Amino acid sequence: MTTSVDEQIIKQIIAQLKTMPENLQYQVLKFARDLTNETQIQGVSGKELLHFAGAISPDDLALMNTAIQEDCGQVDADEW
Repeated sequence: MTTSVDEQIIKQIIAQLKTMPENLQYQVLKFARDLTNETQIQGVSGKELLHFAGAISPDDLALMNTAIQEDCGQVDADEW
């Protein structure tokens, strides 16, 4: 009897769950539920956001661009 890939994955997950303490099993359950909820479409279409176009002044955009150019890619090893 052959099993589908989905069934094999489910069996492997169950085998792993059986070896975990109960608190970790609950974490896995929560993670699985969160993944399911994240697959639902959320937000609005880009068309609905068009009225925000131009909301940031050119001067502010220039300041942001300068900050990005000067600071991005630099790592401060002492920051952590």
